[in-house]
Amino acid sequence: MTATLVLPGSAQGPVLAADEPLSFWGGVDPATGTVIDVHHPLAGQCLTGAVLVLPGTRGSCSGSGVVLDLALSGRAPAALVFSDPEDVATLGALIAGRMFGRTLPVIRLSAADHARLARAAHARITPDRIETGGATIPLTAPDPAALELTETERAMLDGRNGEAAALAMDILAAMAAQQGARRLIPVTRAHIDGCIYASPANLTFARRMADLGAQVRVPTTTNAISVDRESWRAQGVPPSFGGPAQRLADAYVEMGCRPSFTCAPYQHDPPARGEVIGWSESNAVIHANSVLGARTAKHPDFLDLCIAVTGRAPETGVYLDENRAARRIIDVSQPPGADDAFWPLLGWLAGERAPDRIPLIRGVAGASADDLRALCAAFGTTSAAPMLHVDGVTPEAHQVAPDADRMGITAADLAAAWRTLNDGPEAVELVAIGSPHASAAECRALAGLLDGPVAIATIVTLSRRELDAIRRDGTAARLEAAGVQLIPDLCWCSISEPVFPPATRTVMTNSGKYAHYGPGLSGRALRFGSLADCARAARSGRAPRTLPDWLG
Repeated sequence: MTATLVLPGSAQGPVLAADEPLSFWGGVDPATGTVIDVHHPLAGQCLTGAVLVLPGTRGSCSGSGVVLDLALSGRAPAALVFSDPEDVATLGALIAGRMFGRTLPVIRLSAADHARLARAAHARITPDRIETGGATIPLTAPDPAALELTETERAMLDGRNGEAAALAMDILAAMAAQQGARRLIPVTRAHIDGCIYASPANLTFARRMADLGAQVRVPTTTNAISVDRESWRAQGVPPSFGGPAQRLADAYVEMGCRPSFTCAPYQHDPPARGEVIGWSESNAVIHANSVLGARTAKHPDFLDLCIAVTGRAPETGVYLDENRAARRIIDVSQPPGADDAFWPLLGWLAGERAPDRIPLIRGVAGASADDLRALCAAFGTTSAAPMLHVDGVTPEAHQVAPDADRMGITAADLAAAWRTLNDGPEAVELVAIGSPHASAAECRALAGLLDGPVAIATIVTLSRRELDAIRRDGTAARLEAAGVQLIPDLCWCSISEPVFPPATRTVMTNSGKYAHYGPGLSGRALRFGSLADCARAARSGRAPRTLPDWLG
């Protein structure tokens, strides 16, 4: 049986395998190559030099930057071997080879060969085969000639629009070929996730493209960055971090991107149903596809800029009608009286139930805009799927594949998930709101729940547009009078000390996304609950470990 050599190269090393996908961003420390996702079977293991055998990746689009950084620093795995289609880590490896001459082979195997390799102790990879002891798996490469380019696209590839556009089209065409796309499709807008300073490699890539003269061809927004762009010096952020983080943001603005700096671009000028866009950032992608009915693949960091520079994306995945149908139905027993913590819990569990396919969630009602935002963000931490459907809520929930299977989520499952995300002690020193960026409505709700000053550090991250909105209506003044800190531009997934209070031991959040990633990103224990739970913790410094009434 043959297998696909997605990116060529020779390598050998010990086999390190898991049957669960991994998010490289938030799951792997680029400085050490160690798995820091405390919920993953490989937690604590070093990937450097190993033939890494996984079903695929999940979670953040920023994983491509982590893979590139690992390759540039010499801490990368010897090879990446997947059984599912995979773009994020593959793109990081592609950039490492195309732009920096650091080869990192990527291979896709059938389920049977993947399982066989996972049982091996050591593997050797050559340009045409994998050898594991006495077994040999032959490899074939994807056919780049299958991709049909228009005259305009061919001109870009040939350099008639400049060196940066040629490089962007070359990377885009290579990714399209390995995805099996037959052509590229025009997009109306793009959203950049690679502006987060996830690693030095993000700045290296952006600066190289800017120096080559890259300019975006479609309206392009920027994700949350790693510092408050206007105030990081006053906040005590060291120049060794704040400087590169700002230069990274500035590089994207230099290339024509809008300085929106939010991980919730759908809060402002959302795309229309059916609009073809090129977005990165997992929660934004899932929200755009699921809630708005727009169309975008979950594009990895770096490919987002290539799409913005060319105005094209590979026509594959959920850009196509046939790939947007639910392939798993999840029947949910929604507990009576459930509060807003139900929705991120549900998203986190739905991602576990559907790690590799689009689900249809049935049996739920009463979701607000903020509930859907929380649902989509938490779903993206545990699933690689770029969208979900909610029966009676999302615009394409009627699309169900004929062979869709069924699973369930019970109140007992929700209680178990709550316990998993509440591993910390009752005493908390920090309340974290705004992952994804808080909406003005969420800020108003928090202000209403705080009937006095906070007793511990309480920080809300949000976009400057939402901050302006709550300044106009007086909400910001109420929150700040209570002692709440409002920080624009960055978010909890990119915050660092000293903005993140260094003395913190335990964090309370209403975000399922941050409850999942926070322990690995911050090195602190996490507590999770509703917005009202967060307000109570902010006032008292405590978060009881008893189940909420609606789960008890």
